[in-house]
Amino acid sequence: MAVATAAAGLVRACHPEPTAAVTALSGLLALRLGHDPGTLTLVVAAVFTGQLTVGWSNDLVDAGRDRSVGRTDKPLATGRVSARTVAVALTVAAVACVALSLALGPAAGLVHLGLVGCGVGYNVLLKRTALSWLPYAVAFGLLPAVVSLALDPPQWPPWWMIVAGALLGVGAHLVNVLPDLADDAATGVRGLPHRIGAARTRVVAVVVLVAASLLVVLGPGRPPAWAWAGLALVVVLAATALRGRGSAPFRAAMAIALVDVVLLVLRS
Repeated sequence: MAVATAAAGLVRACHPEPTAAVTALSGLLALRLGHDPGTLTLVVAAVFTGQLTVGWSNDLVDAGRDRSVGRTDKPLATGRVSARTVAVALTVAAVACVALSLALGPAAGLVHLGLVGCGVGYNVLLKRTALSWLPYAVAFGLLPAVVSLALDPPQWPPWWMIVAGALLGVGAHLVNVLPDLADDAATGVRGLPHRIGAARTRVVAVVVLVAASLLVVLGPGRPPAWAWAGLALVVVLAATALRGRGSAPFRAAMAIALVDVVLLVLRS
């Protein structure tokens, strides 16, 4: 039972939803770019271990804050898993991430390790500053480059994909922080969303996510009919995110981010 509880705590502490989403996105991009099964597996494994590194380091850094505000959804704060267990898992994931990233080749490997460094830098320092958005912009913007640089020969992705990914990352950061603004403020965290307030954060999140949608639809050339349909859905969701009440705006903004991801993969 103790092992099962610790394992469940480790899963929860790694931020499983974004870890799964980013890993799946990298795998889909690799599939679209025509990677062979071996390289595709390496891409997915490298990104997965990188996300584990970022997620576990986040909960380790925030453990004291989470306990002080009574976060029941955080295993380290509730004692479901020990800091030592998470630290050991983090070390294993980080070592595996370095090895798997470099196995993709020097260009893809170094870019990916830089993205993981951005995530850890956010956890340790930038989360509390007006530059809290920057690691997300860099990491999401260059994630497609990790996949395309793993090709033989390595290739940089088109500019529109990098910019759209960066916008998607900023929007994801703003939307993700919205539910935790009060808890963060109580423990001294003052990133960009905390400085501009919940109302403005919601508006900025919608604007950058819609901008990402426009870039993905229009950037690669003449859009097919289904791309226009996706953009129309984004417009409807944006109206809900800006004018809705209760949890509807948050859910609508998350849905825009999901549509953007689907469009990005299909237009790559």
